[in-house]
This record gives sequence, structure tokens and C-alpha cells, in this order.
Amino acid sequence: MKKMLWVIFIMAIGTTFPTPLFPIYQEQFHLSNLEITLLFAIYAVFLLPSLLVAGQMAIVYGLKKITMIGIIVSIISIILFIIGTHSWQLYLSRALEGIGFGLFMGTATTLLLKQTSKSMTSKALTLSSMGIMVGFGFGPAISGLIIQNFHFQQLRFPFVILTLLLISAAISLGSLPDKHIVENKKEQVRIKISIPENIRFVFWPFIALTGFIVFSLNGIVISLIPTFVKTVLHTSDLSVSGLLILLLLGGGGLAQRISWPQQPVIRVRIGIILQLIGAWFMIIAGQTTNIVLLWLGILIQAIGGGWAFQASLQLAGIAPKPKERPQVISAYYFASYSGFIFPTIGVGLLNLFFDLSQSLTIFNTVATIIVILLVGLSFKPSILRLGYSNTRKEGKVSHE
Repeated sequence: MKKMLWVIFIMAIGTTFPTPLFPIYQEQFHLSNLEITLLFAIYAVFLLPSLLVAGQMAIVYGLKKITMIGIIVSIISIILFIIGTHSWQLYLSRALEGIGFGLFMGTATTLLLKQTSKSMTSKALTLSSMGIMVGFGFGPAISGLIIQNFHFQQLRFPFVILTLLLISAAISLGSLPDKHIVENKKEQVRIKISIPENIRFVFWPFIALTGFIVFSLNGIVISLIPTFVKTVLHTSDLSVSGLLILLLLGGGGLAQRISWPQQPVIRVRIGIILQLIGAWFMIIAGQTTNIVLLWLGILIQAIGGGWAFQASLQLAGIAPKPKERPQVISAYYFASYSGFIFPTIGVGLLNLFFDLSQSLTIFNTVATIIVILLVGLSFKPSILRLGYSNTRKEGKVSHE
């Protein structure tokens, strides 16, 4: 289990690693705000179909093989970042990055569970969600520190370090036994979303919607942190952007160690409210250039996002039967990463007609309405019963 968690952690680092470089890319390639937003979002555009096809490909070719292909595609995308000299190569690199991580995440969690005993399922899911969020946080923190302190090939040297980390992940994955049995090599690979009928009533309106909101609010903040660093903190130090993202995402991962509340539905409910409060604090901080509100908003959003992501992923992992987990977890990540696309592009488009502050206010108002509906839905007896029954069945949520 430890080796697979390391692989997941390194791949998570890779997915946010380029973020502090975006201001440099914007300046060097003369990209508009909308173009830089699209560069951020194109990753998720290509990730989504990859997530949906990954489960089917694993049935045909095997879990470990598809997971390894995801890592290899990610390494190729990083090499393109290193050798790229035109803006179109940036978009191609981000697209390949999305494909690689989509194939990887579509199979990695299932492969992790294949390496884990049934009694350790909840713990494995908890550690997986922690590894993802902490990795998301460490990515920009590492690249930001490298860029700021090593004035050597700023647009290339950081990716050399990332390439070495991804190679270590590939070696770790290669040393794992493949316990997956290929069921039907003749089955046609196709893109589809298939959720068992008995959990659809809770999956789409609650579990999937939670993932969507968590990634939406985090994605908007991540894309705007470089701007806030300049306007609120009044510094051009790129490492500060990375450290703020580390606090937001890495802090969210560490917040999952807090054992209260244990019941996943209640944890989602409280987490999503905290995340929304943190997002509003961030907007107010940008409007008033208030440093205290900026740090407080990130901290509150980190705790809320960490709890909501952890609990909703656990529900996605324990609600279905074991054989149904790959398709359900892939669908969960599909819904979650959709939150990186539509709201991020939406704010970018709104920014064509309104200033940044007004655009963020409109977005957060819509998010507030969705969160109110989601929290109200969480009180339905059927959803509460699902949370309690599954925690009893798989064992209490582990925070060890």
C-alpha cells in the first residue's frame, strides 16, 4: 500500500507543479487573462474523457498497465514543457498532462484497493485523499521555491526535477504485483458513465456534487492566487504563490487528520460550508487588500475542502460493491474535475464584461446557492442512512 500511496502522491505533485510558472508564461508568450485561464482549464478538458475511458481500458488491458501508461504520458507532457518554445506547445503539454493524470486517476485508487485488505479499505481511501491534496499543495510550493531561488533555466530546470520524481513513481509502480485479472480482452473500449441504480439517488446530487463544488472553489482560488499575491501581499516572489497553494491544498490534506466529525455525511456538510466561508473571505480580501482575511480565508477553505473531499471520496469508494468501484470512483473524479473547467472558464468569460471582483462575486453567489441546496439534501434520511450504514460496514472512518 505504501508504494502505491507514494505513486499517487508524486502524480498529484505533478498536476499542480506548473501553476507558479503561469505568470512567467503569460509575460513571455503575451497571453491574455482569458488565454491563461484556458491554459489552466485545458488540462481538465482532456482529463475528463480520459477518466471515463480508463476503467474500460483497465478491463481490457489490466489496471497496472493503464496506470503506468498514465505516468508515461505525464512524463512526455513534462518533456514538452522542457523543450517548448511556442505557446501552442504549452497547450499541448497541458492537454497531455490531463490525459496522463486522467488515465492514472481512473485506475490508481482501484489499484490501491487491490493492494489493500478489505478491513483497510476506509484507511486506504483516507490516505489516498490525503496524498492527493497534500501532493496538489506541494507541487506549486516546490516549483515556486525552485524558480525563486535557482536562477537557472527558470522555465526548464523545475521540470527536470519533476521528471525525476515521476520516474521514481514509475519504478515504484513497476515493482508492485498486478492482482487484476483481465476479464474480456475483446470488450470494446468506450467512454461512458455508469452508476449502479441503487446508489444513483445519493451519488449525483450529493457525492458527485460535493466533489464538483470542492474542485470549483479550489480551482478558482488556485488560478487567482498569483494575482492576490501581487495586489494584496504586494510581492512578486513566486515562491509565495506556491506556499499559499500549499497552505490551501496541503493544509486541506493535513486537516483530514482531524477526527471530528467522523460520520462522512456530517463531515461533508460542515466541510462544504467552511470552504464557502473561506472563499468569501478571499474575495473580500481581494477587494479590501486585507492580508489577515487572505490568510484566514485560505486556512478556512483548506480545512473545509479537505474534509469535504475526503468524506465524499470515501462515500464514493464504500457505497458501491467492490466490483463496481472503478466506474463509480472514475465518475466521482469526472464530476470533481468538471469543477476545474466550467467555473474557471466561466469566471474568465465574466471577466470580459465585469472586473475580477464582480466576476468572483457572481460565481460565489451561484456557489452559495448550490451549497445551500447540497446541505439541505444532506439531511434526507436516505442519505444519512447510507453514510451510517457504510461506515459501520467498512469500519469507522480511519484517521490513523
